[in-house]
Amino acid sequence: MKPDQTRRRILRVPPLVRLPFRQLSIARLLRGGRLSDGGRLPRYAGIFAIGAACIWAPIYGYLTTAPLRYTSGFSLILPGSGASASVNLDSIGQASSYANSPFASSSVSPTETYKRLLAAERIVAAAASSLSMRSRDFGQPRVELVDQTSLIHVSIAGGAPEDAQARGEALLASFFAEIEALRTDEAQMRETSAGTAIAEYRNSVLATREEISRLQRENGLISTVQYESLVAETDTLAQRVRDMGVQLEEKTSAVRALETSLGLNPRLAAAALRLHADIEFAALVKEMSERAAELSQARSRYGENHPEVLSARDGHEAARIEALRRAMTLTGLTSDDLAALDLSHVGSRAALLSDLVTFEAQRAGLAAEHRALTARLDAAETRRVELIEPAARLEDLQRDFAVAEAVFASAMARTQTTKTDLYASYPLVQVLEDPSLPTEPTSPKRKLAVAAGIAATFFLLVGLFLGWIRRPLIDRLLAPGADATVLMAAE
Repeated sequence: MKPDQTRRRILRVPPLVRLPFRQLSIARLLRGGRLSDGGRLPRYAGIFAIGAACIWAPIYGYLTTAPLRYTSGFSLILPGSGASASVNLDSIGQASSYANSPFASSSVSPTETYKRLLAAERIVAAAASSLSMRSRDFGQPRVELVDQTSLIHVSIAGGAPEDAQARGEALLASFFAEIEALRTDEAQMRETSAGTAIAEYRNSVLATREEISRLQRENGLISTVQYESLVAETDTLAQRVRDMGVQLEEKTSAVRALETSLGLNPRLAAAALRLHADIEFAALVKEMSERAAELSQARSRYGENHPEVLSARDGHEAARIEALRRAMTLTGLTSDDLAALDLSHVGSRAALLSDLVTFEAQRAGLAAEHRALTARLDAAETRRVELIEPAARLEDLQRDFAVAEAVFASAMARTQTTKTDLYASYPLVQVLEDPSLPTEPTSPKRKLAVAAGIAATFFLLVGLFLGWIRRPLIDRLLAPGADATVLMAAE
């Protein structure tokens, strides 16, 4: 049996099996009417009017009552390079500081840090205060990060193009002021934290210097170089004393040999040379020699008691006494010393006497110098022994002072170089795009609202059209069930 015939048979069901009027109204409401039934048109028109009013009334109210909003945007960029500083300190070393690139660490993102900072309440409050408005009236900026770049795009809305631009500039100025404040606070905190260590280094340097000064005052030892010079001088003196001792022994041996040869000591030899260099004494010696010759001739002729012998003896004695008197006057020697002195002419012994006097003078000079050097050597040896422990202590203190001074100087230099490292924690950020001056409002979005209303109206029409044609669709879906109902009624 064809479907059309089945549909006609269903419509010709006997009156006994027809549904009541209430059930027919519900079924008609659910299944709809015929496509050609024009009586349904007013209902659909009313539903469309109500739906269109529900769609367009809010849109119209939004477009007519919402204030105009303009959005100004600006962009920031973070350079990716690091920063370094180096200072060379003479005789101490080198102090350097280096700040890594802000993107060197994968655990910290400077763009995320700046994103949160741009939207921070104190930044917004400072920007609003600069424009003499409240924070809630200023609005919240919208911060966006551009993927795979170091760009930060910020947008802020205002009631007018100039207002939006002014808010962007105020927000930018507040952001940079806060960045500078954070960097300054970080530098101050670093300097404060380093101040304790630097104070300890300074106290260590001062304490070591005071200990060195005390040791220098007590021992008169200025530096270890002075002690080394003292040791070298002592060794040199010891060598000179040894060499001079050898020379002194040589001169002493020469003097002793001449004394033995001449039978005179150096004093008498010097007196003999002086006497025979005197003209008057030489005349007296010559006179004494002549008188001695006469006495010898008289003795050879006469006896001891002969008047000529006695006369010659008296003359010789008078000459001898006069020569001794003159010798005592010239030399200051006593008669006993002159008794051992040969008052006769020195003759060829003059050179030996001169050598004896010269060697004795040299020996005496060497002996005096040897005694002086020996005294100096003894004093130097005593001083060296006394300064052994102070010199060792001074060397340790000077080493400690050098280390403490180097540490203190490097700490000071490191503190100064870190002041130039302003971008360690808060990297350098630059303005890539200044706050723009918008030409068109961004809110309300009229085109978007109208497009949404048109789309909603279209969907409403589609829904009404589907409701108009729902009966044929339902009949097509219920066609197999309709055949089963006809067969049950025929039975």
